[in-house]
Formats: sequence, C-alpha cells, structure tokens
Amino acid sequence: MDIQLEKKKGLRPKHYGYIALGLLLVFAGYQLLFGNSVSTFRTEKDKLSIAEITQGKFDDYITINGNVAPISTIYMDAYEGGRVTEKLIEEGATVKKGDIILKLENMNLYEQILASESNLALKQNDLRSTKLTFDSRQVEGRKSLATASTDLQKLKRNFEQNQALYKDELISKEDYQVSKENYELSQKQYEIVKLQTEQDDKLRKTSLTGLDTDLSRMQKTLGMVYQRLDHLNVRAPADGQLGFLDAEIGQSIAQGQRIGQINVLTDYKIEATIDEHYIDRVIRDLTAVLERNGTDYPLRLRKVYPEVRNGKFKVDLVFTDKRPETIRTGQSYNIKLQLGESSDALLLPKGSFFQSTGGQWIYVVDANGGEALRRPIRIGKQNSRHFEVLEGLDAGEKVITSNYDSFGDAEKIVLK
Repeated sequence: MDIQLEKKKGLRPKHYGYIALGLLLVFAGYQLLFGNSVSTFRTEKDKLSIAEITQGKFDDYITINGNVAPISTIYMDAYEGGRVTEKLIEEGATVKKGDIILKLENMNLYEQILASESNLALKQNDLRSTKLTFDSRQVEGRKSLATASTDLQKLKRNFEQNQALYKDELISKEDYQVSKENYELSQKQYEIVKLQTEQDDKLRKTSLTGLDTDLSRMQKTLGMVYQRLDHLNVRAPADGQLGFLDAEIGQSIAQGQRIGQINVLTDYKIEATIDEHYIDRVIRDLTAVLERNGTDYPLRLRKVYPEVRNGKFKVDLVFTDKRPETIRTGQSYNIKLQLGESSDALLLPKGSFFQSTGGQWIYVVDANGGEALRRPIRIGKQNSRHFEVLEGLDAGEKVITSNYDSFGDAEKIVLK
C-alpha cells in the first residue's frame, strides 16, 4: 500500500531566486518611472562662473555713474520780441552780468513809445494850464478877501461912531440904522468871500494832487516803456559761461521765447541716474565719494528728483570739500553712494544669474563638484560686488553665478 507524502511548508531555496528577481524588476521599474523625474542639464564646468559664499563685512553702497554739470543754470528768455540785428557774444564765451549778448529791434514798441511820449506831453500841458487857472483864481480870491476885509473895517468903524453919536442924540436914527445895516452886510460879504477863497484853495489842492498823480503814473508808464526798449538788448543775467544761444542775425524772436542759458561756474555738481530699485532708500543728505587719481572727494546728495523715466530716477550731488582741479563740465565719474552702515553678513558675489532668477533661487554645487541643484534663497541689500544673503545658503558653499538662460527649467546641473 502506497504512503502519501506531505508537502513541506516554508521557503525553499528556489523561492529566494524568485524573490530577488521580483525585487530587481520592481527597482528597475521604479528607476524607469521616477529616476528621470528631475530635469537635468549637462554642461562643462569650465564654461561656468562658480563663487563661494563667505562671511564678511557688507558695505551698503551702490556705484553710480554721474556727469559734471554747473552748480546752477540760468535760462534766458526774451522779455520782448523782435528781430535780431546784432549778435555780440558767441556760445562758450565767458560773460559778466549785464553784458549785452544780442540786440533786437521792434517797430511796434517804438510806436508805443512815441504815443506814450505824446500823451505825457499833453498831460503836462493840461497840468500847467490848470495850475495857471487855479493860481489866477487864487490871486483874485485873495484880492477880493482883502477888499472885503478892508470894507468891513471901515463900515465897522463908521457904525461904532454913529452908534456913539446916536446915543448922544447928535444924529438921526435913520443915519444910525443905515450905518448898522451897511456894517452887517459887509460882515456877510466878507464871510462869503472868505468861504469861497477857502473852497477854491481846497479845490486847487485836490485837483492838482489828482493831476500830479496822473502825471506821475504816466511818467512811470513811460519809464516802463523805456525799460521795455532796454530789454531789446538781451543781457547776461549772471556771471558765467554762455552755454547755448539759439539766435541768428535776422531771426525773429517771440516774447518769452527761450534763447539761451548761462552756466554758473562758481562751483560744480554731479548729475547721476539710479535704478528705481533703490528709490525708497535714496534720500537727501546721503554721503558719497568720488575717487580720482587715488584721491577721494566727498560728496553730499543735495536733491532727489521724483520722476522715474525708463526705470531710473535722477539725483544731484555736490562737493562738500575739495574737488578735482581738472574738473570740467561734461566729465563722467563713477561714484560710491553710501546707503547705510556696514554690517556683518553672508556675502554672495554678484553675477548675471540675478537677471534669470531675480535673486529668488540659485544653483548650489555639491561637495564633490560634480553637480549643482536648484535651491530657493532670499537676498537683501546689494552693492557693486556682493548680495547680502538672508536665507538659503551657508558660508563655504559654492554656487553658479553665471547666466542661467541656457539651463531652461533644469532642477539639476551635471558638471563635466
């Protein structure tokens, strides 16, 4: 009778081979599915710029380029319009305040002057005639007042004598009454003449004052017209250099037209433009340094212009001490503008990577130098040489600082 054998439970040696083969297949599948999920870019290491993160002192300044300009510019506008008849000074010449630069002519202005002179002459004649009339009336009035005063005295004396005689009954009552009435009439006539003389004097003063005021006003008007005539001579408003002159002989100049400028050369300023990225940090009275032939020349930021054009805004700086001896208008200088105090920080050398990333991430090279991985970072201030690293990097790490445009969206750079 056959005996049935029971199968042994557990793993046999051949099962290990199946398990190993299965694990190998799973690993291969994983590599196929996930091993290439990180995009990779391969490039030669020698073609890249690689810099090391260091710990050091961060100097909070920016380097800007500025041009030398006169400390101030005075524009010349035509006070009066006219045709250019003579050009006495050319562009670039040194002038003194009051020097005649151009001569103009204006026929309409000449006619106005003749009309004003005629009106003034008529007004002067009217004033003379009025004065003569009032003087004659004043003389006649005083003569009448003197006559009335004399008559009053005579009739008063006659009345007083008749009054005494009448009391002594030496004259009739009728004679007494007649002398009294004559005296009283003389009193009234004297008061009338006196009042009229006083009124004539007041009227004379008022009228002559008004005429004098009118005459003075006309004289001032004529003086202003003469001043307009003098404005046909275009004069230098200040000492300096004639920067430009937009006028030629025979050219018609309109009133108020810009015809030139005077550059005041008693001192100089530096005009510079700064990227709008710094607009919140650039304020008046910041200090700066201009380096020339090994010598530093201190500057002060005097003015910040509020307008932003083409991503830049304008500032003016002035010297606070000495200035270069050979300084000339139009020269260009590099200037260090100090934005804040120096501080200890992680320093990332500047590079063109910033144009691709905006400073939000960077490729960090591994310890072996064979590859670089993309890593988010946060940077703070910057100067002409370094960025201040706030987060994402440590001292001693190396990063790629050259341009990233050719890397696309690669997460890993393989360095050959």
